[in-house]
Amino acid sequence: MFASSHAQPLGGNPVSATWHACASGTDGYSRRVTTEPVAEDAQPSEPEREWWEEPGMPWRHKPTRSDIACLSWIGAISVYSLVMLPLRPVMLTLSPFVLGSLGYRTGLVMSGALAATGDQWWPLVLFLGSLGAIKFDWIYWWAGKLWGHGLIDVWSGKSERARRRNERAINFAHRYESLAIFVTFLPIPLPAGVIYAALGAAGTTLRKFLTVGFLSSLVTTSAYVYLGYRIGEPAVRLIEQYGQWLWYLSIAILVGVIAGAWWKQRRG
Repeated sequence: MFASSHAQPLGGNPVSATWHACASGTDGYSRRVTTEPVAEDAQPSEPEREWWEEPGMPWRHKPTRSDIACLSWIGAISVYSLVMLPLRPVMLTLSPFVLGSLGYRTGLVMSGALAATGDQWWPLVLFLGSLGAIKFDWIYWWAGKLWGHGLIDVWSGKSERARRRNERAINFAHRYESLAIFVTFLPIPLPAGVIYAALGAAGTTLRKFLTVGFLSSLVTTSAYVYLGYRIGEPAVRLIEQYGQWLWYLSIAILVGVIAGAWWKQRRG
């Protein structure tokens, strides 16, 4: 009777009743039921990311040869800029025509100043300098065409201030296009790379981009050469005096670059 009273709530199933009775110790034997924790199924681990899926990459897909080539070019630009940073003061005195032909404003002004003293190389410097000023612009246009705003997002990082600044530059480029290209050649703090990438992402053709870029460069380069011509010999004498200290300036710039890179790596 006692066993059946436990079996009744189980709906009369004899197997269930027997199991319940055994677990309750009512079959005449002393039994102890131990409950062991059942291990939960292990959560499946997330698949390991590929190197090209890291957040710092500008693309959202497996990179192609074009992607790798464009990113390599951008890396080469960074190296070139770092190398030229301490060399520019030296080149300004030793070879201002070469510096001007690379598109640097100080070299163009110095070439114009030398033209005022009778030097005849300024037309060649003017042409080469106009080309030199746009020598890397097409790479940022290409990056925009390949990745949209991916490279701009990488530049913005987690900085809200940088993101807002870059968004304003993108809107400016989309609205004015040709004027936006021209403005990047003026001595104002404007993120030229952001504008070029935005135009590439917006569908501006490479022919139009390079044509407007070269004409804009030619106008501004001519202005710098003319400025140097108007200054004339005083600018030449100033550069000669400056040459006595250029090595110290170059060393100071190089030390500053190394110290800045070390500090960023330490903070990172």
